[in-house]
Amino acid sequence: MNFNNLNQLYRSVIMDHYKNPRNKGVIENGTMTIDMNNPTCGDRIRLTLNVVDEIVEDVKFDGEGCSISMASASMMTESITGKNINEALAMGDEFSKMMLGEDYDITEDMGDIEALSGVTQFPARIKCATLSWKALEKGVKSSDSKL
Repeated sequence: MNFNNLNQLYRSVIMDHYKNPRNKGVIENGTMTIDMNNPTCGDRIRLTLNVVDEIVEDVKFDGEGCSISMASASMMTESITGKNINEALAMGDEFSKMMLGEDYDITEDMGDIEALSGVTQFPARIKCATLSWKALEKGVKSSDSKL
């Protein structure tokens, strides 16, 4: 597959997650709720999780933003559901490496996440792509003693 075909495939995956987001909504009485925004572009997200025995049993997101931030949140929720919270954080680290253009290891269980690799060509959009992952990290750090 040539680069243009791969680029088009990635764009269609991103647009599919944007137009048909997975896990959109709010978990009532979840164990963790995190609100974050990206003031440079106006993206905002509310991430709600239900973490039991350090396993992400359910995760949903709500908010408004560009196609990159909303697609990334959709992809993230798919990839971390059912994972140990430390595995989810490790996935976030690999995603951040990918966004920074560093060597990364995106595994098959991370789903469509690699479709966002082209965002590295647009530095102003990296914060859009990482917003939901930063929300997860913030939530875990502020909830460490409760997990």
